[in-house]
Amino acid sequence: MYDVENIRADFPVLKDNIYLDNAATTQTPVQAVRAMEEYFFKYAANHGRGAHHLARQTTDHFENARETIADLLNCPAENTIFTKNATEGLNLIARGIEWQDGDHIITTLIEHHSDLLPWMELRERGVELTIVEPDNEGHVSVEALEQHIRPSTRLVAVTHISNSFGSIQDANGICKLARDHGSLCLIDGSQSAGHMPVNLKQMDCDFFTTPGHKGLLGPQGTGVTYIKEPELIKPLIIGGGAVRSVTTTGYELEEAPARFEAGTPNIPGGIGLGRAVKYVQEIGVSDIEKHERRLAQNAAYRLAQIEGVEVYGPPDRGAVVPFNVLGLNPHDVAMILDETRQICLRSGYHCAMPGIDFMKIEGTVRASFALYNTEEEVDALVEAVEQITTLA
Repeated sequence: MYDVENIRADFPVLKDNIYLDNAATTQTPVQAVRAMEEYFFKYAANHGRGAHHLARQTTDHFENARETIADLLNCPAENTIFTKNATEGLNLIARGIEWQDGDHIITTLIEHHSDLLPWMELRERGVELTIVEPDNEGHVSVEALEQHIRPSTRLVAVTHISNSFGSIQDANGICKLARDHGSLCLIDGSQSAGHMPVNLKQMDCDFFTTPGHKGLLGPQGTGVTYIKEPELIKPLIIGGGAVRSVTTTGYELEEAPARFEAGTPNIPGGIGLGRAVKYVQEIGVSDIEKHERRLAQNAAYRLAQIEGVEVYGPPDRGAVVPFNVLGLNPHDVAMILDETRQICLRSGYHCAMPGIDFMKIEGTVRASFALYNTEEEVDALVEAVEQITTLA
């Protein structure tokens, strides 16, 4: 049985706040914070840098965290690269592929800026870019993408769940489309990993990125990027830890993942992320998905019944509910919710300006749910928005 009250006890900040800004960042459970605290107080040393027992213990904990994350995503640990966020992972791919003049990339209008700007920048290197529009609910179908596939299409890059619509894309179908046409496929899992089961072996994507601080419940400044064939990607940075040998005439890189992780990594962050992912596994991702989507779909339905409120995205959505109170600025609505009910949610463009512009609006108020939110918090949100509509 899903015990949300027991879960909430592991997130002390929830005692005094209604936190509905989980698409931006989730709260981190005390178990993960304690794991980071234990690193600092009991065995702090550098990763892979020494023979003494503290260095070995540090390395073991850090690599165990990698194994835990790889297990959640069902992919090899050696293909799982630690990054500081999804943005770094996306730039690693964009700058690491050896692009040729005339190469073609397909992406979509619903992408977060982090999965759009790196591809736009490649236009300066002779890469052609097609940005595919969604339907009115924020879905980009496999068929819509297929219309733009060319013999020169090198990469298809699509978000799994839109942070501006809440729409869920057919990641497996998109990856199959890319494979069938000899293209690479990247899935941005920033809003899906930890929120729903993600099986990278089944998905068979070439690249998958996710931050640690969203559905995986980890600390900020952490993330992972999966690279199916590491030899395709040139490291973004090089230096200590990434090389097997160095002479005055050259160097030999380590195998993955080390070749992509030059310098001292965020050791406590990685260890905390590993413990947070273990926490997600202990509860069960499928149960988390059911809980979050039930809340989000209930909130979306009830908000849409309020006169003067517009809700965006599909009925069958992920944990993201964007809406507006007609006649009021989204930021004003968010401020009123915060000041009157301590409801914390996001307002604005959500780093997805093209997608919001597609809706012909100037931002939204976005409620986004996590494993610890409750039906009572949905009630509080709906009641508060009902009151706000009297001000419009």
